Amino acid sequence: MLIVSVGEVVWDVFAARQVLGGAPVNVAYHLRAMGLAEVAVVTRIGSDPLAEETLRCLAEMGLPLAGVQRDAELPTGRVKITIGADHEPCFDIVAPAAWDAIARRPAEALIDARPFALVFGTLAQRDPRSRATIGFLRQKASARFYDVNLRPPFTVAPLVLDSLRDTDLVKTNGVELLQIGRWAGIGGGDKKMIAQQLVAQYNIATLAVTEGAAGAWLLTAEGCCEHAGFPVTVADSVGAGDAFFAALIEGFLHDRPWAECLARANQRGSYVAGQHGATPPMPSIA
Repeated sequence: MLIVSVGEVVWDVFAARQVLGGAPVNVAYHLRAMGLAEVAVVTRIGSDPLAEETLRCLAEMGLPLAGVQRDAELPTGRVKITIGADHEPCFDIVAPAAWDAIARRPAEALIDARPFALVFGTLAQRDPRSRATIGFLRQKASARFYDVNLRPPFTVAPLVLDSLRDTDLVKTNGVELLQIGRWAGIGGGDKKMIAQQLVAQYNIATLAVTEGAAGAWLLTAEGCCEHAGFPVTVADSVGAGDAFFAALIEGFLHDRPWAECLARANQRGSYVAGQHGATPPMPSIA
C-alpha cells in the first residue's frame, strides 16, 4: 500500500548547525529505511535558497519529490531548536511557512485514486489551508496514523481531539496524554484509565504512549502491552519519537504482534536518540 506522510517540512536550526527535519519527513525516511518502497511525502516549500537545499536533501534521503509543492510567497519552514539539560528539545517554530498552504489538488493528483495509508500530525493543521487538505486525505485514507506532537501555541485542543477520531494508530507521550485527557474531560492522573477512555470515546484502534527512559506502552481492544525500552546515552532526542512511530506503522502494515512492534519501535527510537539529528544512517537493526 502507498503510504502518504503529510505535513511540515522544516529546517531544524541548532546552535551550530541546521538539518532538514519535520516529523512527516522523518517518519517517511524511517519507513523507507525499513524497506517500505511506496512512501510519498506531501508538503510545501518556498522559492528561496532553502527550498533548493530541501529538494537536494530529500533526494539524498531517498524520498520522492513528486508530492513537494512550491509556494511563490511563503518561505521554506524553519524551527529554532535548543536542547535543555534534560536532553529534551525546545522548539521555536517560525510562522508563517510554505507548509501552511499545502494544496488539495496536487495531493489528490499524486494519489490518483490509489488506496493509501496516511501519516499526519497536529502542527500542520494550524492553518486552515493545510488543515483542509489533511482533512480530505483523512477521509480518503484506508488507514490513518496520527502522531500528536504537541507544539504550543499551535496545537490546540480542538485540532487534537478531532484528529483522534476513527484513527488506526495514535502516538503520544505520557505528558501529552495527561493534557489530552484534560481536554477530553477525563479526570484523574491514571494514564491507563485515561487511555482506555480515549480509545472508547474516539474509536481509536491502538494508542501508543512513550515514556522516555521508562520505555513505552500501548493499548488496544485486546489489552495493554508494555516494553521497558533500551539503555542509551542521549545525544539529542529530536526524531527519536518519529523513528519509534515509523516502526509501529511498519509493524501494523505487516500485521506483526504488538509486543514485537513495541520492542522494535523502542530499539529504533533509542538508537536515534543516541545520534545527532533526526535521520542518521540506520544500521541493520530489527
